[in-house]
Amino acid sequence: MISNLDEIKVPDSKIIQDAQGIVKEYGNELIWNHSNRVYLFGEIKGMQDNLNYDKELLYITALFHDLGLTEQYSSSDLRFEVDGANTVRQFLETYNYHEHDLQLAWDAIALHTTLGVAEHKEDNVALLYHGVGMDVMGDNWEQYANDIRKAIVNKFPRGDFKHDVIKAFYDGFKHKPETTFGNIKSDVIKYFEPEYPQNNFCSCILRSKWDS
Repeated sequence: MISNLDEIKVPDSKIIQDAQGIVKEYGNELIWNHSNRVYLFGEIKGMQDNLNYDKELLYITALFHDLGLTEQYSSSDLRFEVDGANTVRQFLETYNYHEHDLQLAWDAIALHTTLGVAEHKEDNVALLYHGVGMDVMGDNWEQYANDIRKAIVNKFPRGDFKHDVIKAFYDGFKHKPETTFGNIKSDVIKYFEPEYPQNNFCSCILRSKWDS
């Protein structure tokens, strides 16, 4: 089990610096700290499990995974995860990434909140999902040494993350609540708007134009 943050080498290339610049310009302290913690938690799991993945791509997707919540990158009609996925694809295309890696990055961000699916995809996709899960909900908590958890939070503070991130989710898609139908983010809308007429899959079936 990794217990020293110095054991982790964070990628530091031109593309990484450019990606960091975008997050610093259009994100905020909450997104910056969360994204870096997500990368570190994902990287540690990848190292400990001896997985085969692209570290640079993992860091870039960690940096970009919540940009769909920002005013700059939020669309009017797509899930925020898809906005982030589209953003990372456009960014990587300017660096002539291969199509396979473009799709891998897109999938990682688009699926990072999709429970029961992302963890069964390619290692890069699964590790972003696990990194997010650890930082947001404490998933796989015991896989991380206490010293490493403390070191990561010391370097990238959480503040009042539990409450701040829920509010950030809401602010990021309250203008398009319909995009949360069928995914866990509908819980966020309901948390802030108890009277919101949450859609229901069974109702969609029963209201269809089919006779039976």
